[in-house]
Amino acid sequence: MEFKFDLEKNKDKLDEFKIFIKDNKEKQGALMPVLQEAQAKFGYLPVEVLEMISKGLNVPLSEIYGVATFYSQFSLIPKGEFKIGICLGTACYVKGSQELLNKVMEELGIESGQTTPDMKFSLTATRCIGACGLAPVLSVNDDVYGRLKPEDVKGILDKYR
Repeated sequence: MEFKFDLEKNKDKLDEFKIFIKDNKEKQGALMPVLQEAQAKFGYLPVEVLEMISKGLNVPLSEIYGVATFYSQFSLIPKGEFKIGICLGTACYVKGSQELLNKVMEELGIESGQTTPDMKFSLTATRCIGACGLAPVLSVNDDVYGRLKPEDVKGILDKYR
Protein backbone atom coordinates (compact mmCIF):
# COMPACT_ATOMS: atom_id res chain seq x y z
CA MET A 1 0.00 0.00 0.00
CA GLU A 2 1.33 3.41 -0.93
CA PHE A 3 0.63 6.51 1.13
CA LYS A 4 0.66 9.99 -0.36
CA PHE A 5 1.80 12.87 1.82
CA ASP A 6 -0.81 15.64 1.65
CA LEU A 7 1.10 18.91 1.31
CA GLU A 8 -2.02 21.08 1.60
CA LYS A 9 -3.32 19.31 4.70
CA ASN A 10 0.10 19.68 6.37
CA LYS A 11 0.74 23.29 5.28
CA ASP A 12 0.81 24.74 8.83
CA LYS A 13 3.13 21.99 10.08
CA LEU A 14 5.38 22.47 7.05
CA ASP A 15 5.57 26.23 7.65
CA GLU A 16 6.53 25.63 11.31
CA PHE A 17 9.06 23.02 10.23
CA LYS A 18 10.71 25.39 7.74
CA ILE A 19 11.31 27.80 10.63
CA PHE A 20 12.79 24.96 12.70
CA ILE A 21 15.20 24.09 9.87
CA LYS A 22 16.19 27.76 9.49
CA ASP A 23 16.79 28.10 13.25
CA ASN A 24 19.05 25.01 13.25
CA LYS A 25 20.80 25.41 9.90
CA GLU A 26 24.04 26.84 11.28
CA LYS A 27 24.29 24.49 14.26
CA GLN A 28 26.89 21.73 14.28
CA GLY A 29 25.22 18.32 13.78
CA ALA A 30 21.85 19.84 12.85
CA LEU A 31 20.71 16.87 10.76
CA MET A 32 19.76 14.56 13.65
CA PRO A 33 17.65 17.07 15.59
CA VAL A 34 15.98 18.21 12.37
CA LEU A 35 15.12 14.60 11.43
CA GLN A 36 13.85 13.97 14.97
CA GLU A 37 11.65 17.06 14.80
CA ALA A 38 10.29 15.97 11.41
CA GLN A 39 9.55 12.46 12.73
CA ALA A 40 7.74 13.94 15.75
CA LYS A 41 5.80 16.49 13.70
CA PHE A 42 4.71 14.27 10.79
CA GLY A 43 4.85 10.79 12.34
CA TYR A 44 7.28 9.63 9.66
CA LEU A 45 9.71 11.10 7.13
CA PRO A 46 7.92 11.72 3.84
CA VAL A 47 10.16 12.25 0.81
CA GLU A 48 8.82 15.80 0.44
CA VAL A 49 10.08 16.60 3.96
CA LEU A 50 13.45 14.95 3.28
CA GLU A 51 13.81 17.13 0.19
CA MET A 52 12.95 20.21 2.27
CA ILE A 53 15.62 19.23 4.81
CA SER A 54 18.15 18.68 2.03
CA LYS A 55 17.58 22.16 0.63
CA GLY A 56 17.29 23.84 4.02
CA LEU A 57 20.47 22.34 5.48
CA ASN A 58 22.34 22.07 2.17
CA VAL A 59 22.93 18.36 2.78
CA PRO A 60 22.69 15.85 -0.10
CA LEU A 61 19.43 13.89 -0.11
CA SER A 62 21.45 10.66 -0.31
CA GLU A 63 23.18 11.49 2.98
CA ILE A 64 19.86 12.28 4.66
CA TYR A 65 18.36 9.06 3.36
CA GLY A 66 21.36 7.13 4.67
CA VAL A 67 20.90 8.55 8.17
CA ALA A 68 17.12 8.09 8.10
CA THR A 69 17.40 4.43 7.12
CA PHE A 70 20.27 3.65 9.50
CA TYR A 71 18.51 4.64 12.73
CA SER A 72 15.47 2.61 13.77
CA GLN A 73 13.83 5.65 15.38
CA PHE A 74 13.06 6.98 11.91
CA SER A 75 10.44 5.65 9.52
CA LEU A 76 9.95 6.40 5.85
CA ILE A 77 6.41 5.05 5.95
CA PRO A 78 3.51 6.40 8.01
CA LYS A 79 2.77 4.68 11.29
CA GLY A 80 -0.68 4.06 12.67
CA GLU A 81 -2.19 5.63 15.74
CA PHE A 82 -1.54 2.37 17.59
CA LYS A 83 1.88 0.78 17.15
CA ILE A 84 1.76 -2.95 17.84
CA GLY A 85 4.97 -4.80 18.56
CA ILE A 86 5.17 -8.57 18.82
CA CYS A 87 8.34 -9.80 20.50
CA LEU A 88 10.04 -12.57 18.56
CA GLY A 89 13.01 -12.77 20.93
CA THR A 90 14.03 -16.24 22.06
CA ALA A 91 11.90 -16.49 25.21
CA CYS A 92 8.79 -15.15 23.49
CA TYR A 93 9.33 -17.20 20.34
CA VAL A 94 9.70 -20.44 22.31
CA LYS A 95 6.47 -19.61 24.16
CA GLY A 96 4.47 -19.02 20.94
CA SER A 97 4.88 -15.43 19.80
CA GLN A 98 4.92 -16.44 16.12
CA GLU A 99 1.34 -17.66 16.54
CA LEU A 100 0.45 -14.29 18.12
CA LEU A 101 1.99 -12.49 15.17
CA ASN A 102 0.05 -14.66 12.74
CA LYS A 103 -3.20 -13.94 14.61
CA VAL A 104 -2.62 -10.17 14.64
CA MET A 105 -1.83 -10.23 10.90
CA GLU A 106 -5.03 -12.19 10.29
CA GLU A 107 -7.13 -9.83 12.47
CA LEU A 108 -5.77 -6.64 10.89
CA GLY A 109 -5.24 -7.89 7.35
CA ILE A 110 -1.66 -6.59 7.22
CA GLU A 111 1.84 -8.04 7.38
CA SER A 112 4.58 -7.10 9.81
CA GLY A 113 6.02 -3.73 8.83
CA GLN A 114 2.71 -2.47 7.43
CA THR A 115 0.00 -0.04 8.51
CA THR A 116 -3.74 -0.54 8.15
CA PRO A 117 -5.39 1.57 5.41
CA ASP A 118 -7.31 3.57 8.05
CA MET A 119 -3.98 4.50 9.72
CA LYS A 120 -5.23 2.99 12.98
CA PHE A 121 -2.64 0.20 13.47
CA SER A 122 0.98 -0.46 12.54
CA LEU A 123 2.53 -3.87 13.14
CA THR A 124 6.16 -4.68 13.82
CA ALA A 125 7.86 -7.92 14.73
CA THR A 126 10.48 -6.90 17.28
CA ARG A 127 13.31 -8.48 19.19
CA CYS A 128 13.50 -8.61 22.96
CA ILE A 129 11.58 -5.84 24.68
CA GLY A 130 12.81 -6.81 28.14
CA ALA A 131 9.73 -8.59 29.44
CA CYS A 132 10.96 -12.17 29.09
CA GLY A 133 9.24 -13.25 32.30
CA LEU A 134 5.90 -12.41 30.66
CA ALA A 135 6.60 -14.29 27.43
CA PRO A 136 5.05 -14.19 24.91
CA VAL A 137 4.59 -10.43 24.84
CA LEU A 138 2.67 -8.01 22.66
CA SER A 139 2.78 -4.22 23.09
CA VAL A 140 0.40 -1.54 21.88
CA ASN A 141 2.13 1.84 22.17
CA ASP A 142 3.18 1.86 25.85
CA ASP A 143 0.82 -0.92 26.99
CA VAL A 144 2.41 -4.35 27.43
CA TYR A 145 0.44 -7.59 27.43
CA GLY A 146 2.06 -10.83 28.52
CA ARG A 147 1.51 -14.56 28.84
CA LEU A 148 -0.72 -14.43 25.78
CA LYS A 149 -2.39 -17.01 23.63
CA PRO A 150 -3.64 -16.38 20.08
CA GLU A 151 -7.23 -16.28 21.34
CA ASP A 152 -6.34 -13.21 23.47
CA VAL A 153 -5.44 -11.10 20.43
CA LYS A 154 -8.95 -10.10 19.29
CA GLY A 155 -9.92 -8.81 22.75
CA ILE A 156 -6.75 -6.74 23.00
CA LEU A 157 -7.22 -5.23 19.53
CA ASP A 158 -10.89 -4.48 20.29
CA LYS A 159 -9.76 -2.16 23.11
CA TYR A 160 -8.12 0.08 20.49
CA ARG A 161 -10.64 -0.16 17.66
